[in-house]
Amino acid sequence: MDKNIGEQLNKAYEAYRQACVERDHAVKELQQKTENYMQQIREQQEKIELQNSIIAKLKSQLAALNVNR
Repeated sequence: MDKNIGEQLNKAYEAYRQACVERDHAVKELQQKTENYMQQIREQQEKIELQNSIIAKLKSQLAALNVNR
């Protein structure tokens, strides 16, 4: 009976260990994806800011042209 309990404990521990390994892997994967998404968001925000500045410049040029007409 003791041998059976020992085998069960070993199996339970191995299952627990494997679950921890899988959890750690999932956490690392989630962190990496989060970092990648944050970098993409920063890049998109920079593009938006650049586009907004171009739009503002073009609007001011257009306004200047309309005044000169």
